[in-house]
Amino acid sequence: MGLLDALLGRSKPVRPDLDRLFALPAAAVTLQAGAGLVPTGTGSVCFASVEGGAFQQLRRDVRELLDADLSRGAEAGVGPGAEAVIDTGAGTGSGAGTGNGPATAAESGAGTAEQSGTPVEFSQDEYGYTWLVARHPAQELGELVGDLHAVNTLLEENGFGPQLLCSFVAFRSEPGAEPARSLALVYLYKRGTFYPFAPHPGRKEKRDSELELQMRGLLTDDLPVEPDLGRWFPVWGAPGL
Repeated sequence: MGLLDALLGRSKPVRPDLDRLFALPAAAVTLQAGAGLVPTGTGSVCFASVEGGAFQQLRRDVRELLDADLSRGAEAGVGPGAEAVIDTGAGTGSGAGTGNGPATAAESGAGTAEQSGTPVEFSQDEYGYTWLVARHPAQELGELVGDLHAVNTLLEENGFGPQLLCSFVAFRSEPGAEPARSLALVYLYKRGTFYPFAPHPGRKEKRDSELELQMRGLLTDDLPVEPDLGRWFPVWGAPGL
């Protein structure tokens, strides 16, 4: 920080640190132990849409990247903390939240994967934001996080960093738990921080603020939690949540 910045109270923007995503498997262990929430196997990257041929090429590049990861199996995309073992209960779920911009439902039918077996979908919401949704078996959180990291890195390396908004991983209550709750751990790309987003069960566009604040306290030792509550943007209708 320069002298003028110090005098004016300005700070330099935080440089994005995508490796912070690899802290999510450890945070998932904490969530299960402390709140009974387990991964659904769904995660997403949200970014401002890229027009024309550049976006089509991006789609092809992402699909090729994740196809290559599939062919390499569990060795691909796993970073620190990915070895954590999560007891996810029976089956897999769907659920995720994203974005620090869009706050309404995406058109879920748009842009699904053309190649069967490729666990990635594209959709675009009414505000023009693009959502890339990746899915894995719920117990493969490390691989899911690796995919999200790889997609963010690909966008960044191809000059689309300014369009990146956030990434998230979705969680839900363990099978049979009441009330059934859902939670997204959202990573703000430009802030390098996380925040919990919890829609209130059974109440449309109502946040479970109590649960969000509880999760902030629970996850402090695992994740850099966004200190400014004004940046805990709601992501209503995010694909999979």
